[in-house]
Formats: sequence, structure tokens, C-alpha cells
Amino acid sequence: MSDAVALLAPLRARPITSVLALDFDGTLSPIVEDPAAARPIDGSLELLAHLASVYRDVIVVSGRPLDFLEPIMPPGVSIVGLYGLEGTDHGRRWEHPNGGAWRETMADIASSARRDGPAAMRVELKGLSITLHYRGHPDLAEDVRAIAETQASRAGLLTREARMSIELHPPIDSDKGTVIDRLVTDAQAVLFGGDDVGDLPAFDALDRLAARAVHTVRVAVTSEEAPAELLERADLRVDGPAGFLELLGSLSPE
Repeated sequence: MSDAVALLAPLRARPITSVLALDFDGTLSPIVEDPAAARPIDGSLELLAHLASVYRDVIVVSGRPLDFLEPIMPPGVSIVGLYGLEGTDHGRRWEHPNGGAWRETMADIASSARRDGPAAMRVELKGLSITLHYRGHPDLAEDVRAIAETQASRAGLLTREARMSIELHPPIDSDKGTVIDRLVTDAQAVLFGGDDVGDLPAFDALDRLAARAVHTVRVAVTSEEAPAELLERADLRVDGPAGFLELLGSLSPE
């Protein structure tokens, strides 16, 4: 606990020059069977709104689409969806300049996956990306992976491993690390919390910030599915979204 206090102290001492960035699924929200049913853990939205009023920025960086995140998040919290392909800036929506041309392609791929894939595979079209879920059916993992790779090869897409799912993305250089690089330019302290392999690029970005003498804190939100590399690289580990909420609460300046 003393290590955590020391690591978090610079953020609490200078909130106006500090940034808090966090993942959504598995970090702010418990993992659920139906992705559409995911909601932030009780008490988190009020806390995020408070932290956003005192910290330089509080940013939710997620693979979720903006249409899902925006109605949930409180005012004052910045939102980046689809690994940096879209987001909000002071209430204004923005989209990656190379993103729009891929919407029709993604819709076509989603239709093909629904038609040709196993019945138990859930196909989630997110506008500029697709997630093929096999949660609840781990025996389908290899079949789903093969479908994703076939579709990616056909359309020139990228694949990303995620929790009990495979994601398909346009070939655009955008991930949680490039989001941090772009949005966090002059902060003196930065914290990022995440739970999955998609959060490792954000840890990489914090490494780059640390090389410039920025105080950084990498937080791994643990679970039975948390990847070993994320846990090994973390400065702090917390137990699930409840543990992360407790950590966020400790960041409220006195």
C-alpha cells in the first residue's frame, strides 16, 4: 500500500497538470455476457465527473464505439472510441480522417460473418470495427479466429485479440498508445488503467512519456483472463473494477 501511495502522490499533488486515462470493459465496467448490457460499476460515474472537474483531463479510451460510450459518460470526461478512430472534444464529435471510407466495408464483412459463421458466434458491428465474440463458447475460439483472419485477408483489415473475442479494424495506425501520444502532450503526470492486451500499447506510450521525465503509473486491473504481460508490466495491480474504483477514489485531492 505504501508503494501505491508513493506512486499516486504526484498526481494528487498536481491534478491540474495530471491526466487520468482508463479503459472501459473490465476496468470501469465488469465483463458481462452481452456486451450491450455492460455498464460502469456503481459510483464510478459520479467519481469520474468529480475527477474531471479537478484534473487536467480524464479520458476513457476504449474499443467501444462512441454511440455506446457517449450516452453513458458524464459531462467533462473525454471519450475516445474504436481505439482512436472516433471521439469527443469538448462535446464535439470527431472521426479519424481515414475512417469514413471503411464503414461500408465493415458492414459488408459483418453481414458475411453473420451468414457464414457459427450460430453461437456473436457479431458486433461498431461502425468502423467489428468484434466477433465467442464468450460462453470457448470451444469456438479457433473457428472464430479463422473466420476473422479470412475476412481480414479478403478486405485488407487488421485483427486484434481481445477478451473472448477477435476484433477486425481498418488498416489505420491507431491504437490506445497513439491516442495517449496524441492527447497527452504536456502533462507532468499520467495514469493509465486497463485489463487486456489492447491496453498494452497505452503502457508503451507511458514508457515513452517516462523517458521524457513525465511521472507515469501503469495500472493492471486483474481477473482470471488478464494477460500475463499486462500484469508483469504494471506498476500497480488492483482487483477488478471495484479495486480500480477504490484506486480512483484515492486520487481525489484533499
